[in-house]
Amino acid sequence: MKKSSIAVALAVTATMLLTACGGDGRMNVQDSCKYLNSDTFKPTGTQLQQAKQIADHYADVAKKVDPSIAGFIQTMADLEKKAADSATGVVGADQQKQIGDALNSVGKVCGG
Repeated sequence: MKKSSIAVALAVTATMLLTACGGDGRMNVQDSCKYLNSDTFKPTGTQLQQAKQIADHYADVAKKVDPSIAGFIQTMADLEKKAADSATGVVGADQQKQIGDALNSVGKVCGG
């Protein structure tokens, strides 16, 4: 094999391994659950500021955790973003239920 062919083969193999083995930088389920259980994030400021901080935090977390959990966390981020975009920054009763359902779903994935 020529050097360029070897380099291409190595690049393709590395790409396949990274893609198949979580090369997107996300944690696996076990590490995701540990991370979520140790998360100590506390928002500050007004209700609107807190809603934005929570939405941003959830969105950041969703990018880090296993895909089996990320969708639920992103749902929570989207709901908090709606609250942050409102006049009051308060999550409504329906949104509270949806957040609770998402949290319960994460709990099921994490074995709790």
